[in-house]
Amino acid sequence: MSRRPTPHVLILGGTTEARRLAADLAARPGLRVTTSLAGRVTRPGTLAGEVRTGGFGGPEGLADWLRERRVDALVDATHPFAERMTSNAAQAAAVTGTPAVFLRRPGWRAGPGDDWHPVASLTGAAGLLPHLGDRVFLTTGRLGLAAFAHLSALHFLVRSVEPPEPPRPPDIRVLTARGPFTVADETALLREHRIDVLVTKDSGGAATAAKLTAARDLALPVVVVRRPPLPDGVWAEPDVRAVLERLGRLGRLEGLGLTGP
Repeated sequence: MSRRPTPHVLILGGTTEARRLAADLAARPGLRVTTSLAGRVTRPGTLAGEVRTGGFGGPEGLADWLRERRVDALVDATHPFAERMTSNAAQAAAVTGTPAVFLRRPGWRAGPGDDWHPVASLTGAAGLLPHLGDRVFLTTGRLGLAAFAHLSALHFLVRSVEPPEPPRPPDIRVLTARGPFTVADETALLREHRIDVLVTKDSGGAATAAKLTAARDLALPVVVVRRPPLPDGVWAEPDVRAVLERLGRLGRLEGLGLTGP
């Protein structure tokens, strides 16, 4: 009699939460864990369990992968702005009947003293900037600079994990850094570069939230790009604990003691 394969969980990763989840699951006996990375960062760091890099070839390719590797549960723990990957995950899970859990850290919320300007897109953010200031701290990642490339009259301080590629604004200074950042450091950075306005995506989490506090303390306006909506019918869990509890109630993962840390 052939043995049943070890229960297999695929994590679509790249976030801090994905790393924590992979470490938790990989430490449990009787469970196989694979984390998939998009491959946009050249030095992603060590991950627990198995790791694959690169795309799947759309929802059809991901569905094929789920079938071929006998995946028992899919966890989408990608960045809140990885809209296409989340859509692909929802479609592939539906086609294959694979249980899927979506992990999204809560977004940021404006508080007393904040001067936030919510927009739907990077293009919308670029349209507001000439009315808010001349020196911009841009923290939206290295892949979206094309939306600001035409703003030749503004100075941009850009921070990203890896150097951005063109097209990008002509008057630009690039800082390569990875969070977390402290409020004191962010305040000093804003003052040193005489920043007038901050632009950020609503990625949520504590690792990069200090810039928002620094902007509030310095009475700077913040342009916040809203998150894209989740696919229809998708409900997201807010943290690793909630994802583990959901996984522990799914099919072949029941009885493995999957509870939150």
